Amino acid sequence: MNHDSRLSGVLHVLLHMAEHQGPVTSETLARAMQTNAAVVRRTLSGLRERGFVRSEKGHGGGWRLGRDLAEITVADVYESLGRPSLFAIGHRDADPSCLVEQAVNVHLDGVLREAETLILTRMRAVTLADLSAEFHARFSALTDARSLESSHA
Repeated sequence: MNHDSRLSGVLHVLLHMAEHQGPVTSETLARAMQTNAAVVRRTLSGLRERGFVRSEKGHGGGWRLGRDLAEITVADVYESLGRPSLFAIGHRDADPSCLVEQAVNVHLDGVLREAETLILTRMRAVTLADLSAEFHARFSALTDARSLESSHA
């Protein structure tokens, strides 16, 4: 099954951007995403159109966040990517003549719509500030654990 990892990748890049004081080049972000700079520019252009990021040209230029992390939800980023399919599940035949397959399609559509609504509701409740707080908590715990290990060595 193919996975669309763009949402995860863009969230990753946005959090890296939040950790930098100044603009971050497409090349630097591409290294974080393990892709190339053209992919970063193309991906972030959709976010720029919605004001989530902005770009600065010239020497010392690059990408910056356009809004506070608390103002951007995971759903905002998802929608900026064009709302990629959340599921790999689909119909065998979208317009079947078989009555059995019609019944399957109707109920499968209902289940998938409900699941998508639930996922989008949860995505709207999670901000980039929440993700950043999770990163910082993990970083702090790792730093504390390493500090404890070195003090016992």
